Amino acid sequence: MLTSRKELDAELDGAARVWLDEALAEAAHDAAAREPACAGAPEASPYASPPWELRYATAGRHCGPAHADSVRSLLLIEARAPLPSVTRLYERGTAAERRAVLLTLHRLDLGSTALPLVEDALRTNDTRLVAAAVGPYAAAHLDPHAWRHAVLKCLFTGVPVDAVARLDERARGDTELARMLSDFAAERTAAGRDVPVGLRTALALTEIAPAAPTEES
Repeated sequence: MLTSRKELDAELDGAARVWLDEALAEAAHDAAAREPACAGAPEASPYASPPWELRYATAGRHCGPAHADSVRSLLLIEARAPLPSVTRLYERGTAAERRAVLLTLHRLDLGSTALPLVEDALRTNDTRLVAAAVGPYAAAHLDPHAWRHAVLKCLFTGVPVDAVARLDERARGDTELARMLSDFAAERTAAGRDVPVGLRTALALTEIAPAAPTEES
């Protein structure tokens, strides 16, 4: 779970707080440099990495692995990270760095342009990435077909369906998802394998609740 800046300040030691202050200042400076008011300034190369991106990679070293996700998320938000930065950090990053990108996508102004990163994560069998990929960004932007397969990916890899953001909302009345889940359950049963508990949870959510009785009924 990501923690706030206030919570981080309470948990980090003095050196880590100084490092974080400097890192966030660099991120804010980069965001300001991309504002329309700075349109007359020389345009940075799309291949150049601003200083805060280097901080992103070393967040765990300076603030501790337990806080790395939160620190990296704050950097992305403070920098109002554009798609080139987000893509670069994901593609060049470790699994932990990629996870922080995925966890923060819904807090960046990217529209659906970062969907390739989610799709890439869902092609892996890294449960840390799969769980991060099915968060609020995927719930908002994956089309129905891709979203259904993301739910199945969670079941295949053992990621709890609780990780799927807005599962109850998107699954409700989805007969195609119900069919896919039922087929998967039948395959598991035929192979003598256990059916994941989460499958039954998701399948129950696809049912359309009966309408509430009216006074006339």
